[in-house]
Formats: sequence, structure tokens, C-alpha cells
Amino acid sequence: MKLAFSSNAYRNYSIEDCIDSIHFAGYDSIEIMCDVPHAFPPLPNEKIQSIHNSLKKNSMSISNLNGFMMTAIDDFHHPSWIEESKTYRQKRIDHTKNCLYLASLLGAKSVSTEPGGPKTNQSSEKELEIFQEGLLEVLPLAEDLGVHLLIEPEPELLIENSSQFVRFIEKFDSKYLGLNFDIGHFFCVNEDPEKLIINLHDYIKHIHLEDIAYSKKHHHLIPGHGAIDFKKFFTSLNSINYTGYVTVELYPYQNNPQDAAIESMTYLKSLIENV
Repeated sequence: MKLAFSSNAYRNYSIEDCIDSIHFAGYDSIEIMCDVPHAFPPLPNEKIQSIHNSLKKNSMSISNLNGFMMTAIDDFHHPSWIEESKTYRQKRIDHTKNCLYLASLLGAKSVSTEPGGPKTNQSSEKELEIFQEGLLEVLPLAEDLGVHLLIEPEPELLIENSSQFVRFIEKFDSKYLGLNFDIGHFFCVNEDPEKLIINLHDYIKHIHLEDIAYSKKHHHLIPGHGAIDFKKFFTSLNSINYTGYVTVELYPYQNNPQDAAIESMTYLKSLIENV
């Protein structure tokens, strides 16, 4: 297991400064946000080289490319995979393709994306059908490039729990479509992350980590500030011999991401050593 920190907490920083800062906080890996101001693709060659140079200077690797947020066009969730307007949802499809190309250029192994999107006026059956069609348009590129596309279930979006995810992913036959396992998201919908990590291990290619309050309100907290039992979670993680990345994702802390990154590393490092 390798710890990383997501750049989406550093939205007031350039990606180069973000890489420096996350390295200073003690991380060897970074998840790069594929949105402004960091790496909204397509990027010019000069920017790609600048990112490579910053990573090399800090001896850092990329845990994942986060293709979820699209504030460059609209907001965190829009345009989604299930917009009623075909033209509008095509922007999500094209963005995801661009993220996959960027992952290939940067040497990243995965791109995470939203689980459909916020509900529309369409039926859930129609939304799932549209989502499936969109993914089928993107998956051949993921397979050609050898980059995993990872669905990230989230509360109040089309796919928000493990059973919905499994039913949906069983419609596909591609080893390059998988799960971005977000601990806090599953906790919010009354599922136990330490149990799911075992049940879903065949699908997991990357993990997001944050704490959540006892209220189970979907608001990311610094690990140790909420109700999640991380000791049990890491014990389960060890039981499946997970060797991939666990990325701390604390986008609400953009006013002070450095302190959040350092506190998270201190807490998690001590916890992991004890487990």
C-alpha cells in the first residue's frame, strides 16, 4: 500500500507548487486533478513536461488522475454522464477520453470518474442505459492505452452504494473498468468500508480516503476527525494484500491544504505502523 494526497485540495496552487507542497508534507505520490487550475486536458506539451519535471524533482509518482470535477466547464458534477442533452453529456465523454490520453502521457495507471451523475428528470433505468452507452464509447480507448477507468460511487448520485455498483459493472466485459473505492462515500450510505474492501476487492484499482462525521453527512474530514474506524479498515486492507495507492482526498480544505496534508500523514502513518 502506498499513501498519496489529492491535488484537489490545492485549488489555489499551480500543479507544480502543489507537487512541491505534497512532497514536503511527506507523501511520495500525488493524485492529479484533471480540472483547472491543475491539469484540465488536453494540455500543451510544455505543461506536460513541466509536470514530469516537478514529479522527477520530488521523486514522486502519480496515484491516479481524478477526472471527476469539471469546473472548467460547469461544476463538480456537471456535465455528467446522464445529462438529458446529448451535446452536453458528450462533453463528459470527451473529457474522459482526454483524461485517459493524459494518463498515458504522464504514466498514470488509472482515471477516476463520477458514477453517472446527479439525478435528472429521466427514469433511473434510462439514466443507467445512457451511462452504459457513454462508457462503451470510452472503454475501447482505455483498453488501447492500458489505463483503468474507475467508477466512484457517491451519495445522492446515480450509483451510490456497492450493490448498485456491482449490478452495473456486471453489464461490461472489460478488465479496464473498475472501482475507485471511496471509504467515506460508502460510510455515508450506511455501508461498512472494512467489510466492503473484502467483498469488492476484485474491482478495486484505487482508494480514496477521508473521514466522515457521526451524522454521516457527506463532508470530507481529516482522518481522525470523524467516526470511521480506520484501524479496522487497514486491517481488512492488509487481509486482501492490497499493494496499490490509497489517496487522501480533502478538497474542502483548500484554504489550508498543507496543514491538512501533514496532519493526515502523521495520523495515518502512526495508525498503519500499529496495524
